[in-house]
Amino acid sequence: MKRIGILTSGGDAPGMNAAIRSATRTALYYGLSVVGVYRGYQGLVEGDMFEMTSRSVGDIIQRAGTMLRSARSPEFKACEGQKKAAWNLAAHGVEGLVVIGGDGTLRGAKALSDLGVLTVGIPATVDNDIACTDYALGFDTATNTAVDAITKIRDTASSHGRNNVIEVMGRDTGHLALSAGLAGGAEYILIPEKPFDIKDICEGIQRGYARGKTHSIIVVAEGVRGYSGPDESLYDSVGFMIGQEVRKLTGLETRVTVLGHIQRGGSPTVKDRLLGTMFGCKAVEALIQGDTGKVVGIVGEEFRLFDVEEAVTKGKPIDEEMYRVATLLSGM
Repeated sequence: MKRIGILTSGGDAPGMNAAIRSATRTALYYGLSVVGVYRGYQGLVEGDMFEMTSRSVGDIIQRAGTMLRSARSPEFKACEGQKKAAWNLAAHGVEGLVVIGGDGTLRGAKALSDLGVLTVGIPATVDNDIACTDYALGFDTATNTAVDAITKIRDTASSHGRNNVIEVMGRDTGHLALSAGLAGGAEYILIPEKPFDIKDICEGIQRGYARGKTHSIIVVAEGVRGYSGPDESLYDSVGFMIGQEVRKLTGLETRVTVLGHIQRGGSPTVKDRLLGTMFGCKAVEALIQGDTGKVVGIVGEEFRLFDVEEAVTKGKPIDEEMYRVATLLSGM
């Protein structure tokens, strides 16, 4: 192998730049040349690539986002688009590809692998919903960002005696909501994996006020299912629907905060910088060894390679013990 490519796709996640930096410099160390792909799979379909050097990735380890940028690519979802992407890689002399991103990105890596392209994936998503790895890039930074927001909102909530609903990311899973909610001391944590009754929550809030509590924090994952308020069409997010119901059923002042894309920004934490650095190195070394259709993951303190198909089809359950503790402490 003489030449590899690197791309990022899907939602950006803090730590991506650390992985790009590490993968680039690891490849150069082993005597390989490196091609960067702009705008993910769309750039791959269009042949939007450039030569990378050690200086290309200087001064980026501390930056969130991705220097390679990202974009949606409906064209790549079709078989013809995937074949065009594989052809462009061959035309640029790229023999192996490091793919950095979440579930959809890794599915794209599998499609290229099925076409004969050597691919190794790096999990990067603030949702942390990739099976086979304890942590995906971006999760630790996003959790810290969410906890910081919860802490600041709690400061003002305690001053004014308000309930606060805080919506965090988590389209299909509640890993971020559960971790941030538990670390932030939320009274209630609502996640897609677990059903809930808004009336039970409101009754719990009222019992707390009867005992002398002056405020409550409810952390909600954006993908919470099975809930539809009476005015669902009026709201863009489940957080606002839940906030309206809490206000109506308790008669207490309730504010709603949707953290949104702030969770993807901010300088990566030490953990995400280290993970990105290790993931990038391991991915390139796997390509050099001829591995393909793999994803780098970390289990405990050990870095491992997993089949990409397992990573995107197995699903990642929440930590039931964490949820049990969160439930035990709720409303106290």
